[in-house]
Amino acid sequence: MPAPGRSGMLDLISKLGFGIMVAGLAALAVTHSLFSPNPAVVGAQVAAFALMVWARVAFGLRSFHASATPTAGGLVTRGPYRVIRHPIYTAVCLFAVAGAIPHPSWRTALLVTVVLGGALMRMLAEERLVVIDYPDYVEYSRGTYRMVPFIF
Repeated sequence: MPAPGRSGMLDLISKLGFGIMVAGLAALAVTHSLFSPNPAVVGAQVAAFALMVWARVAFGLRSFHASATPTAGGLVTRGPYRVIRHPIYTAVCLFAVAGAIPHPSWRTALLVTVVLGGALMRMLAEERLVVIDYPDYVEYSRGTYRMVPFIF
């Protein structure tokens, strides 16, 4: 159970962000705007999936939890975490954006924005939570990018 106060609120925000991200992905799938036979889209989505698998392997079994509260075992800085602080959320966003590009519409743009917004909520809350248990995260974050190397 999350601690009361600030960390409890951050945990709630992270779970809300996760739910928003999943809802956006589900809506993209239901509206047939998440997949395309276009080879470039398939390639980008395969790369996104590979990034997610690589990140899961680097992080280990403790990465499978709905809460963004830090887990025991130390700060993970290996694998894709050497360059990107949030490779799993990056993979989800890449998968959604790549799938949506061949389906241009206001609805698709809105749903991609929902996915990205949910991911950003989750990342920002998670970062604040991780710093509480792992103060060295501040230094780690200075040398890595949140999602896109050399940009963000």
